[in-house]
Amino acid sequence: MRAVMLTWATALAIALTGVHAAEVPAPTAQAQALFDDYWQWLTEAYPDVASIYFGDSRYADRLRDESKEAVQARSAAFKRFLDRAERIDESRLQPLDRVSLRVLRYRLDTAVAIVSRHGGLPFGAVFGDTFAPLTSADGFHLLLPALAQASSFASVSAYEAWLKRLEQVPASTAGLIERMQAAIDAGWMPARAAITGVPEQLQAYLVDDPAKNPAYRPFLSFPPDLDPSERRRLEQAGQRIIRERVTPAFRSLKTFYETRYLPAARENGALSSLPAGIGYYRAWLEWYTTTDLTPQQIHDLGLSEVARVGSQMDAVMAETGFKGTRPEFQKFLTTDPRFFHVKAEDMLAGYRDIAKRADAALPQLFAELPRQTYGVRAMAPETGDASEHYTPGADGRPGWFEANVNNLATRPKWQMESLLLHEAVPGHHLQSSRQTEIHDLPMFRRYLWFAGFGEGWALYAESLGYEMGFYKDPYQRFGNLSLEMLRACRLVVDTGLHAFGWNRQQAIDYLVANTGGTVGNSTAQVDRYLVTPGQAAAYKLGEIQIKALRAKAKAALGERFDLRRFHNAVIDHGALPLQILERQIDEWIASEKAATGR
Repeated sequence: MRAVMLTWATALAIALTGVHAAEVPAPTAQAQALFDDYWQWLTEAYPDVASIYFGDSRYADRLRDESKEAVQARSAAFKRFLDRAERIDESRLQPLDRVSLRVLRYRLDTAVAIVSRHGGLPFGAVFGDTFAPLTSADGFHLLLPALAQASSFASVSAYEAWLKRLEQVPASTAGLIERMQAAIDAGWMPARAAITGVPEQLQAYLVDDPAKNPAYRPFLSFPPDLDPSERRRLEQAGQRIIRERVTPAFRSLKTFYETRYLPAARENGALSSLPAGIGYYRAWLEWYTTTDLTPQQIHDLGLSEVARVGSQMDAVMAETGFKGTRPEFQKFLTTDPRFFHVKAEDMLAGYRDIAKRADAALPQLFAELPRQTYGVRAMAPETGDASEHYTPGADGRPGWFEANVNNLATRPKWQMESLLLHEAVPGHHLQSSRQTEIHDLPMFRRYLWFAGFGEGWALYAESLGYEMGFYKDPYQRFGNLSLEMLRACRLVVDTGLHAFGWNRQQAIDYLVANTGGTVGNSTAQVDRYLVTPGQAAAYKLGEIQIKALRAKAKAALGERFDLRRFHNAVIDHGALPLQILERQIDEWIASEKAATGR
């Protein structure tokens, strides 16, 4: 057996216990070296992900290499890590390392499946290295503002690092153009209707005044103790780089997108119509949902859930005394002024009040809570009509619930409780914060994300509102059900679009008819599904699994079932593929039986 270099963690354990290196089980050393190496590679290969989601500033002076060669190298790295993982004998590992190995194998295996099914093109890895690298929902043009917001600018060195990042913008845009041209040549193109808004988004970088460029945002606010001469130097350097490098790079990118990429885009947005066919879509479904369900199974489940939730919506509508059809009721809810705020500060105050009430209810649902704080703030104006979302905290930064106050007429009060519970607590903030604070986990697991688990937990968290004292009025209950209906419809629409020949208008009409959403909102939803296939299915499948596991645990434990301990059992292993989550809960049930038996 070849020698394995010990990781710093293993070496420290040896030093503390006095165990000789030769006595350390080889599989343990192999596994821990793999975990450390994967984490180091991930943060270095994706410095943007490290900055935004991990709070890791070691590579804050770098942008991700967007060239075809770099994407190919990242794709190959997933395969190399998987090969290493498969050579480790998990039966000889301690329980924590065994689970970590299973989790990493799953992540790597699903990534390799995507790469292997993309037909040999120089893209196909994950974390944004997809066949359509620039869409209305994702891409380099949205990355820079996110990096600026997530980074901490508390020192001159932080500003210097940002300047170095801006210096690399031309190389990044050149790589994107090269990759998109390769996609044009190979026929790997997204639906045109779903990406028509990109040029307008790129226009934000073409303003004459560098100080109004999104990339200049860090220079609009400096630490109060920064020397004025340093401030002027940094401001001038930022404006020079934006004028000489950033703006010309985005001008070239916009020209290419408008004149070459958009005209080559497809009318049919189905992933199954790409050269790799339905197998490519199934690979993305598994990546996002962490299940092996077929498109047909997901579609049929969605139809069943749409019918079930719809009957509940009808019952709540009848409770209000409304005389009319459900579509008429939904129109009433979206047009009556009483259901909308007229001032942004009033909406923010409303969300903060919901947050206070949610915080107070958490101890009755969890045995242990995370320490990290969170706040409520308004989204930036350039986000337009984007959905409310959570921005994770890291490296001492709080998490943030981002409220969209840009168009109050599209943000009804009756959905606010569900949105806060989903995005903040007990949803994304609570789960992700708890995950990062579990120091027994290897680093890669403390920041790992599986959409089936993460979005499934957040949707499940919405349903906990009934036990937390929310949804007391029927309009709030209807709002909660309308959001659940949207997630049920996503199972139908995502599979319909990518596997069963639905066109874009058919999908929009289905959402409008069943969710009561506006045509504009439903169109934005469908365009999102067209460019991120499979992701929309993760919410409902994850929620269904968590609810099923709760019912299973309650049936098995009877009066011994403790909801607080169950919730911690779900989230205290960090994000998991749903198949592995079920295995962990089965083990928890067995341990609870043994403990109460004693």
